[in-house]
Amino acid sequence: MPGSPLPLGATFGTGPDGRPGTNFALWAGGADSVELCLFDEEGAETRAPLTEPTDEVWHGFVPGVLPGRRYGYRVGGRWDPWSGARWNPAKLLLDPYARAVDGDFALAPEVYGHIRHWPDPAAADTVRDDRDSAPYVPKGVVVHDEDDWADDHRPRTPWPDTVIYELHIRGFTRLHPGIPPELRGTYAGLAHPAALAHLTRLGVTAVELLPVHQFAHEEHLERRGLRNYWGYNSIGWFAPHAAYSASGTRGQQVGEFKRMVRALHAAGIEVILDVVYNHTAEGGRCGPTLSLRGIDNRGYYRLADDPRGYTDHTGCGNTLDAGRPQVLRLIADSLRYWVTEMGVDGFRFDLAAALARSARGVDMLSPFLAVIAQDPVLRRVKLIAEPWDVGPDGYRVGAFPPLWTEWNDKFRDTVRDFWRGAVPDLRDLGYRLTGSSDLYGWGGRRPYASVNYVTAHDGFTLRDLVSHNTKHNAANGEDGRDGTDDNRSWNCGAEGDCADPRVLALRLRQIRNLLATLLLSTGVPMLVAGDEMGRTQGGNNNAYCQDNEIGWVDWSLLDEPHWAAVRDLVTRLIALRRAHPVLRRAGFFSGRGLGARGLRDVAWFGPDGREMADGDWYGTALTLGVFLSGSDIRQRDARGGPVTDDSFLLILHADHRPAEFRLPGAPWAGAYEVVLDTAEEGSPRGGSGGGGGGGGGDSSGAAGTSGSPGAATAGGTSRPPGASGTSGASGSPGPGAAAGAGETVTVAARSVRLYRVCAAQRASGNRLDAPDWSSPI
Repeated sequence: MPGSPLPLGATFGTGPDGRPGTNFALWAGGADSVELCLFDEEGAETRAPLTEPTDEVWHGFVPGVLPGRRYGYRVGGRWDPWSGARWNPAKLLLDPYARAVDGDFALAPEVYGHIRHWPDPAAADTVRDDRDSAPYVPKGVVVHDEDDWADDHRPRTPWPDTVIYELHIRGFTRLHPGIPPELRGTYAGLAHPAALAHLTRLGVTAVELLPVHQFAHEEHLERRGLRNYWGYNSIGWFAPHAAYSASGTRGQQVGEFKRMVRALHAAGIEVILDVVYNHTAEGGRCGPTLSLRGIDNRGYYRLADDPRGYTDHTGCGNTLDAGRPQVLRLIADSLRYWVTEMGVDGFRFDLAAALARSARGVDMLSPFLAVIAQDPVLRRVKLIAEPWDVGPDGYRVGAFPPLWTEWNDKFRDTVRDFWRGAVPDLRDLGYRLTGSSDLYGWGGRRPYASVNYVTAHDGFTLRDLVSHNTKHNAANGEDGRDGTDDNRSWNCGAEGDCADPRVLALRLRQIRNLLATLLLSTGVPMLVAGDEMGRTQGGNNNAYCQDNEIGWVDWSLLDEPHWAAVRDLVTRLIALRRAHPVLRRAGFFSGRGLGARGLRDVAWFGPDGREMADGDWYGTALTLGVFLSGSDIRQRDARGGPVTDDSFLLILHADHRPAEFRLPGAPWAGAYEVVLDTAEEGSPRGGSGGGGGGGGGDSSGAAGTSGSPGAATAGGTSRPPGASGTSGASGSPGPGAAAGAGETVTVAARSVRLYRVCAAQRASGNRLDAPDWSSPI
């Protein structure tokens, strides 16, 4: 039967005669022929030519083809690599719209469209290989798993309230002792109560899953006994990766993925997918013919000036041409499918600059960005760009349009530099702490356009960041050529494992400093699975191929009290952030006088207790104080009233020596209460100021000043907030103790201290009596 050209893919339903069957539709623009190949349980192949293309879509309805049936395509046309034409009907091709995939690609020369080992290497990709690839490649699976999600309740967490937790499905669950062995490493494992309990205990609001689209393993890795662990090698953009299924691969993986999403939603956690639409697993000109290359090589990829090759803006051998209608349709259809049918809440786009490329280079008016902006489904979900690629002018941090949030690597680099004691650019640090208005303070963008992170899946773990000066990637088998050398790390005095208690104590403090800086900064914080419990990769900063203990989360670390304490610190910092809107502002700081007292919403102080002047931003100081006013944060609550909060003083001190810091006096404060001190083994504390979780009071603050990092600006500014102003007895307040305005306190070497501020105090002689915490500034 002729069937229908829409929708693309394999769609189970009822034919014109009322019989059940499946409609198959494949776009193959320049092809001469398309054969549908159906496989029975024994693997026997039946071919059915599709003879009636409509608008370049080849289609047909086949009665009796039920869910679970496996299929693929053979596409015929010219073999002319010199013009970019690489049709080869001997190769069984995976449907890019397949909703499930069964099997894997074998390490066999038959999967290549050309003769793999031709005597003349210069011509190797030009001689067609006519051997059948069907025995060596996976097949698409007909799926019928419709779901209206009527019983699901999406958390719909606002961006300012979001805390992201980046995790790998397999790595997060593979060693978890509370998950049954048969579920470890799977979607069902992540949905297990033991996994959910850890996430809800931390208080994260979203998981960002490393790629779950069907992906392939590279030949060079398999020959070394390794695998593509991370999954940035997609070949099926509608299919959940079959290897992560505990229930089966004949379509069962679809239902299992949906149940995982439901379980996360029920726990109040959103699901964000890391998606790879910039390149495919087919690699460069000598790569295998698995799907798009054999369907229409010229129609899907950006070809080089010599059409035998590819424009490579991704470092992976090829780049999809997201400016072409058929590629845009594939991407948009895939995204909508994952939202409407699979229930996900957002996407992080790998190498997003490659998708925004047009003939003019990286183009913020590109067809890809325009399609996303006008789509009524996609514009309502969370959209995160990795705002760069490896092509010319590919670094575009801060350039993406409204609707988009970006990974902010400037936050990562600046915070790492500050805490390793590198000569800092205090202006840069000021901007990073306050939402990066120099990058995002234009076009209606907000502080939540910045995803702040110190570590991510690529690079050192947090523990390795404070334990290694150099990468140790020998296990990858690439002689140290892989992985960045720009780690901005510091090993605290010894490389790698160390038994010196002083080094270990310093490393733990540095971890606390980095976590506190991340979670007390304005923007959207992102944590990486395992950092809260000291996960290590042994100094490997590119564990993309390590599907083993190097890449997996080691849950036994939580049996060690010091790592359990770090986990508890993260829990309490997130609770602190959740309790105080001044820490998660939706708008940039104005730098103007606000509220009844007319105090600016942010001010910056040096150790002498005076506001920083212009020249102070260009010094080499490693101590910075930030006053965060909660008196008026220019937000409205659900009833339309103004949101107010406590005010805070945040002190960051990265020097190896203690610092004497004079607490600002009037009008900034009447008294101070310590809420957090990373020099202590414990976590946030204090007897008042909000419900922190786990035995400590919480408080927090905000930041930004006119003509400074925190202030919203058009085109950026030359210096950070509060470059003006002026402002005891020595001694450092104990846990939860009050300190007087103008008092000089000792801040421990390499530490973060957070004070909650009160407006007035009751004095009895020279003694500070009960501060009046009821009057926030």
